[in-house]
Amino acid sequence: MRTEIFTGLKARFGGLCLSFMLALVALGMFSPAAMAQEAQTPPAATESVAVQPLEAAPAAAAEAEAAPAFDRGDVAWMLTATLLVLMMVVPGVGLFYGGLVRTKNVLSVLSQVLVVFSLVLILWVAYGYSAVFSAGNEFFGSFTQFAFLKGFTPDSVGNTPIAGLPDLLFVAFQSTFAGITTALIVGAFAERIKFRAVLLFSALWFTLSYIPMAHIVWGGGYLGKLGAIDFAGGTVVHINAGVAGLVAAWFVGKRLGYGQTALKPHNLPLTWIGAMLLWVGWFGFNAGSAAAADTVASLAFINTVLATAAAVLGWTLVEAVTKGHPSALGAASGAVAGLVGVTPACGTVGPLGAIVIGFVTGIVCVWGVTGLKRLLKADDTADVFGVHGVGGIVGAILTGVFSAQSLGGTKVDLDIAHQLWVQVVSVGFTVVWSAVVTALILLVVRALVGLRVSEEAERTGLDVTTHGESAYEV
Repeated sequence: MRTEIFTGLKARFGGLCLSFMLALVALGMFSPAAMAQEAQTPPAATESVAVQPLEAAPAAAAEAEAAPAFDRGDVAWMLTATLLVLMMVVPGVGLFYGGLVRTKNVLSVLSQVLVVFSLVLILWVAYGYSAVFSAGNEFFGSFTQFAFLKGFTPDSVGNTPIAGLPDLLFVAFQSTFAGITTALIVGAFAERIKFRAVLLFSALWFTLSYIPMAHIVWGGGYLGKLGAIDFAGGTVVHINAGVAGLVAAWFVGKRLGYGQTALKPHNLPLTWIGAMLLWVGWFGFNAGSAAAADTVASLAFINTVLATAAAVLGWTLVEAVTKGHPSALGAASGAVAGLVGVTPACGTVGPLGAIVIGFVTGIVCVWGVTGLKRLLKADDTADVFGVHGVGGIVGAILTGVFSAQSLGGTKVDLDIAHQLWVQVVSVGFTVVWSAVVTALILLVVRALVGLRVSEEAERTGLDVTTHGESAYEV
């Protein structure tokens, strides 16, 4: 697909795009359920009556006061898990993407990942958490009920979906999911997009794609009620970001020289280090989604180990057979593919199921970054769709198979055929939602600030032209 196709749409559909997005936001902010909930007033205070306590009451009250409302082991693990997910993004994603681009653009990619991640963390506290985890409709919660963490205190416990954690810890953990999902898209249009376009796009995409998908799956929305299994973000994170990356790569257009000259990664060791940081950090992502230091976290932990190893072997095997030599980049990409594939399944499948999911995902993603990429004619710089989109789709569908107890999973009496249908519906819904919303946002961003840097700036490199610095002095 060529970006010229969309040139004539700007004048005719610009207003429609803005209206569509404003309607989506209004749907969440002014939904009847959300407005009714916010309109509630606290009950009037009643006159207190002094009652003489029993002798044992002071001791019982002191004991209750001393006992925390949460398990300290769970809290320690979730603090660690949150830090691990943070490490996935900065420096993990940044190094992985930074090594894949050319020398003249490495700082631009590092900057985009860091600044986008930081922007989303602030937006998450401003209205993102509220819009995901408050009552509303099937697609949005309330944007104002918990805006800027209204009602939360350092001591508050039990006011989030996870009753056994301090409220602020759950908010912090979920913020890293929002941040990494949006930052993943950066790799698709790297080396040719305007910095201000990246920031505007990220703010709008977080609001209109991440927030609704998280609410739809995890916040009591449509797919959650349908019974879709997504333990740690196969649809919400990886398919959502992967599809957005593909659409964005089409809109922004191919890099100068793409398909004519070799646009080689400038530092594969950097990419390899980034991939290994992702693997380590992913234990916080997957095992942390259990929200407790328990058997579910342990299951997710070992599944993350095994699926990733299986995907590395699967990718390496395909390269050895088809190309005659396995590559370090392929093995690192296989690790990321395995992590993506097991994400929705890690808390509900058994170890053997995780191995199958990882191995299959590694093999399919080789095709995703080669044959499928050529068919789609997209210059997806860091193969965001080929790894995250394709891997997320494979993992989400196979979750519906291997979650059954008969195949080693944890779901008793699971109807595999029915669950497969639910998983396919969830995948299809995510693909359509992300694609449509991303396209509309890009039309608006292009109309307001433009998408692509000038040809001269692209040839010089974004490190110098956008950020006024260079990564390597020669």
